Amino acid sequence: MAELEKFPMTPQGAVMLREELARLKEERPKISREIGVAREHGDLSENAEYHAAKERQGLVEARIKDIEDKLARAEIIDPSTLDGSRVRFGATVVLLNIDTSDEVTYQIVGAEEADIERGTISVAAPLARALIGREVGDEVVVRLPAGTRRYEITSVEFV
Repeated sequence: MAELEKFPMTPQGAVMLREELARLKEERPKISREIGVAREHGDLSENAEYHAAKERQGLVEARIKDIEDKLARAEIIDPSTLDGSRVRFGATVVLLNIDTSDEVTYQIVGAEEADIERGTISVAAPLARALIGREVGDEVVVRLPAGTRRYEITSVEFV
């Protein structure tokens, strides 16, 4: 039997998923009560409250299974225990846009914890894939949905 795919994740990402899992599990009894109350209203075929609660229950249960699966297959990698000059999972990378001279900083994290607003990008994202294995001073050309970008790697840290 083939080994199941591991999900790389930082310790912070694992904590976020565990918190979401706990919150979703706390919702289960509330949803069950809503279904029970909606059932008491009679004919289920035309009962919008019942159908909405059942749909929500399905979504919550699916997300719980998804999170449990990912946590079971998680490979927790603590960036603070890593070092080196090459970009890899967990690295915080400072990039200089060669065309605009703008500087951006991203940490490469697991898909479940990526949030561009917080400066984290998924290890599977096109930019991260282009950066993996590169070093300070390397120029990287990457095709993004917004167009082709040219970056120079100015810093690689593991914090």
